[in-house]
Amino acid sequence: MTLRMKATAGISLAVLLETLLICFKPCVSLPPNFSFMGESLGCDEILGSNKVNDRCGVCGGDNTTCKVISGIFKQTIMTVGYHKILEIPEGATQINVTEMTKSRNYLALRSHFGQPIINGNWAIDRPGTYEAAGTLFKYKRPNEISTTAGESFIADGPTSDILNVYVIYQQANPKVHFEYVLPTDNVVSSHSLSLTTGRHLEEALNGQLAYGVDGDVYVLREREVGNFVSGVHANQLQSREYQKNPEESGISWGEGSRKKRDFNWKQVGSTECTVTCGTGSRVLIFKCVNRNTHEEVSENLCEITMRPTPEEEACNIQPCPAYWDLGEWSECSKTCGPGIQHRQVLCRQVYTNRTTSVQPERCRHLERPETTTTCQLKICSEWHIRTEWSECSVPCGVGQRLRDVKCIDNLGDIVDDEECNMQLKPADTENCDRGPCAKSWFHTDWSPRCSAECGNGIQTRSVVCLMNHISSLPLEGCGNEKPADVQTCNIGPCNENFSWFTGPWSQCSADCSNGTQLRSVVCLEKTDETVKVTEDIQCSHLVRPASEQVCHLRKCDVKWYTTEWSACSKSCENGYRVREVRCLADDMTQSDNCDSFLMPDDKEICNTHTCIPEIDENCRDMYFNCNVVVQARLCVYTYYKTACCASCAKARRRAAQLRR
Repeated sequence: MTLRMKATAGISLAVLLETLLICFKPCVSLPPNFSFMGESLGCDEILGSNKVNDRCGVCGGDNTTCKVISGIFKQTIMTVGYHKILEIPEGATQINVTEMTKSRNYLALRSHFGQPIINGNWAIDRPGTYEAAGTLFKYKRPNEISTTAGESFIADGPTSDILNVYVIYQQANPKVHFEYVLPTDNVVSSHSLSLTTGRHLEEALNGQLAYGVDGDVYVLREREVGNFVSGVHANQLQSREYQKNPEESGISWGEGSRKKRDFNWKQVGSTECTVTCGTGSRVLIFKCVNRNTHEEVSENLCEITMRPTPEEEACNIQPCPAYWDLGEWSECSKTCGPGIQHRQVLCRQVYTNRTTSVQPERCRHLERPETTTTCQLKICSEWHIRTEWSECSVPCGVGQRLRDVKCIDNLGDIVDDEECNMQLKPADTENCDRGPCAKSWFHTDWSPRCSAECGNGIQTRSVVCLMNHISSLPLEGCGNEKPADVQTCNIGPCNENFSWFTGPWSQCSADCSNGTQLRSVVCLEKTDETVKVTEDIQCSHLVRPASEQVCHLRKCDVKWYTTEWSACSKSCENGYRVREVRCLADDMTQSDNCDSFLMPDDKEICNTHTCIPEIDENCRDMYFNCNVVVQARLCVYTYYKTACCASCAKARRRAAQLRR
């Protein structure tokens, strides 16, 4: 639209433009940054006023007509589920509820009566716009990878009912920031309307609004506060006829008093009841009518000061029907697998805007909601026996055997044992009895020196029969084939013709400490061919060797005894064989006093060559894609272990080699 304006005598161009804006405002939408001759259009739509909306949404306000409610919810919650953290009252604006940091928790919104709006009934809604309590809530859930920001609810308001904000707790220490704006009591909007003279309303003073009409000044007192509708007093509403220029309307200001006497105020009805039941209220409506014809006319034709004060009256006093009030579901009775949840269901009824619990019989016209329901947070993990029992740890007597028992989740992965029921875990160790052990011969090493300094002599060792805990000898005992405890020795020939010959020393009369040994001493005559015993006198020129001596084999102490090696535990790929090693005292009793550093080995590796795998003709794959079963870790289940026997067995052997 193109406006062609020309200044006339006594009227400035700015006043003319303002008058045109009043006339064309219902038809023309001006941009927010509209300006004319360097003057900007204020929020009151007056050029050059420079007014802007304050935090309360009041044009030219000073932020005193509302209050900002804000805070941070950071209480630690210990149970999984819905927890109420905030109640948003009726009339709230500029609502913002935001998680301070990203978490595994979710925000939820419900009505005052518990009806879900966002993220209700354990279902997570998609981000978007949701209508509630007369306004639109924008639900945001930022991308989980690209940002650390949390969820949020944002709404402009105002709300027409109470709303409740919940957090669906799944992670410790939730922190939620909330903020909304509430109007204070007796708030008068400063969105002013232009008067017929082009002048704008004066400022609100001390809660009372003053303005001029026909040269008179009227003040709205406290008793007239009820006449305000949507923040603007009803007496401020003017007909479009009175918004025209006085010269164009055909009405002179001097005729105002006479015309107002031709009109009066009349009750024409009432507003809708605030509630449909349970006692509400409604306000009487008065309109300006022609005194003679009773036709409804513009309210500006009646005396403003004579308008009756609207009064409230009770309406719809009949009781509201009772209804079932549903409580929150309890936690699931089981952390995994099927469980049960409970909730409280009460019959309630509204009386005079108050909700009261009543007898359940009053809700008999309604179907009673369920108080219990089934639930399942996740599928339980189960115990799986992955290997057969191992060989017994000893070849005879009582030992132990082992098997591998793991906790497996529903995806086939190994998880911590705590994920399964420890009371139902199959045994992974047990005792095994290989029968009574037989007896074996135990012996020491040969004595280090020969009994004769030349010629033939002997060496000795100790041999005893003891119980054997590791060999598989017959049960009848050690038998008659006792290992030799004496063997011959010869250091070298003797050179003299006559010489004393000494026999071997007898055993020491004491096994430990000091004892006595005896031996035979004879005189021998040696020739090139023979050696014979002769008279002692023939050797009288030689010193006769002693036939008796004090002996001291050792201190009364202990010594290590061993058995023969057992058979190898495996025929290939690093088996082991064992023998029993005992520390015995001189009286052949068990002792703990042997030097542990000198203890012979009781176990060693044997048969280190690689095994040739045995082929089981009955272990075959029944399907061509058994490699997929191995990749999906399904071999732990009996069906797949049988259907893909060869592939699963190969996988087990490979895993066993990696563990070694």
